[in-house]
Amino acid sequence: MKIPTSSTGEPLRIVYEPDRLTFRGEKYNCVHIAFRDDGSDETFTTTESDSIWYNQLTNQYREKHGIPYRDEIVDLRERYGLSASKMSLILGFGTNQYRLYEEGEVPSESNGKMIRSAMNPKVFLDLVQSSRHQLAQKEFVRISSRVEEAIAQMQHWREERKEAERLFFSGRGLANGFAPQSSARLKNLLLYVLEKMGETFQTKMNKILFYIDFLSYRERGIAISGLAYQAIEFGPVPQRWDRIYSAFDEVQQQFRLVQGQECLSLLAGEKADMSRFSAEEIAIIDQVCVRLRDLTSREVSELSHGEPAWKEHVTRTEIIPYSEAFSLAGM
Repeated sequence: MKIPTSSTGEPLRIVYEPDRLTFRGEKYNCVHIAFRDDGSDETFTTTESDSIWYNQLTNQYREKHGIPYRDEIVDLRERYGLSASKMSLILGFGTNQYRLYEEGEVPSESNGKMIRSAMNPKVFLDLVQSSRHQLAQKEFVRISSRVEEAIAQMQHWREERKEAERLFFSGRGLANGFAPQSSARLKNLLLYVLEKMGETFQTKMNKILFYIDFLSYRERGIAISGLAYQAIEFGPVPQRWDRIYSAFDEVQQQFRLVQGQECLSLLAGEKADMSRFSAEEIAIIDQVCVRLRDLTSREVSELSHGEPAWKEHVTRTEIIPYSEAFSLAGM
């Protein structure tokens, strides 16, 4: 997040304040981000800080009402190979409505349920059939063919969902920073980090993932990996951390003897495909890798033990709430 400067050129002080805000008649807990000019005693916000606040607020609303997230809305249209205007037409929305949803506007409950229903290609094919007289014949045939291809791939998608359920103990929501939950994304995140860091001990990787996700939530209002984190004696760790590294053959594992103890180290077995990640996400991953690359596993562990996110929850080995991202000290 870019920090604005005062009239004298000095960076303004970031102020994180818990707040309870109303969205569509319902109240949600958020953290408000502002910039304080101690010289003039004035407080400012920026478009970027307002966007983080908006993401915190609206993602809670989406979770509560089962409304698809922005990335799901984009992915759905791309799966069927349609323009936003054609999606609007087939779903019965206003001409530009689907595009507005892709840009971040939150659908109404009824429109959100319609979009979620359309994620089932058999349901969407019925909607296409109902819209055939509003489409040119060639267009109708092309779209129908694309949706039928999606129906043929449904078993593959079911298998992907089962794999995601096996890796991500907490579903998509506040517990995992509202991040997409995809085994392919998680695999390529691990491979990319290992490319940047080289051979990395599992204990260090646990902390790297924690810092990536919590920094992302602080800077964007949404995490990256899809994982939730637990505070244990040795620092913050992903839930099912013992499972996620062994889930991918491309993440090579080997044991190293360190001070008489066997320690598991990780290596990238192939190059990461980062096409599923945005430029913003990659920049955050890079920032964490640069910060932690030259630190030993012990030093990274000690850094994480200084985090309020860990200290506040370790005595109860609790899931660490992502609201703690705004108290992040090591980044």
